[in-house]
Amino acid sequence: MAGFRSLAGQVRDARNDRALRRHSLRRCLERFAPYGHRATWWHLCDRHGIGPEDRAADPLRLVAALEELEEARGVWLAYERQFAERRRREKHCGRRHPDWAWHGEPAVVRCADPGVRPDGPLPDVLRRLVRALEAEAPGTGCPVCGGPDLTWLQPATAPCPGPVCHTCGILVPPRALSPTGPCSSSARGPLPAVAGGV
Repeated sequence: MAGFRSLAGQVRDARNDRALRRHSLRRCLERFAPYGHRATWWHLCDRHGIGPEDRAADPLRLVAALEELEEARGVWLAYERQFAERRRREKHCGRRHPDWAWHGEPAVVRCADPGVRPDGPLPDVLRRLVRALEAEAPGTGCPVCGGPDLTWLQPATAPCPGPVCHTCGILVPPRALSPTGPCSSSARGPLPAVAGGV
């Protein structure tokens, strides 16, 4: 199975036809899709002028979309490395319960509705999320857009229950919210256990 970097190389390879280059970009989203596969694809298409169903998209636009995705992936991988190092130190000190934002899947800041997404480039959105996850004092609003209105989705209405921002549509990682906030897990009930700890 091809990895992200191999697929990225296929997107850039001018010897490949346009359909293969587009397909390779879509496959990159199987490895890293910050908003979820469909929402991330629509985001990249909107930002770079690619028709979501266009199988002969301009290669320059495909490469520009890839570069945005690669930069965002770099931001997230740096956070994962820092998190892993911090967990090693915490384990050494006897702390065994990690606070982990990621659910062990390609989406790291899933959008409840693929049509409602944060504004701005993916790397900027992930930098704001990482700052919130690393903050000493979690906030009470959305860490990505600052929106104050959050609604708690229940398992029956969403594949990933949790607080959703009304403004930008992300499922807010509970770790980024104050435990006493109006839409905290303590206010709405505990989240189900998630995989992905170090």
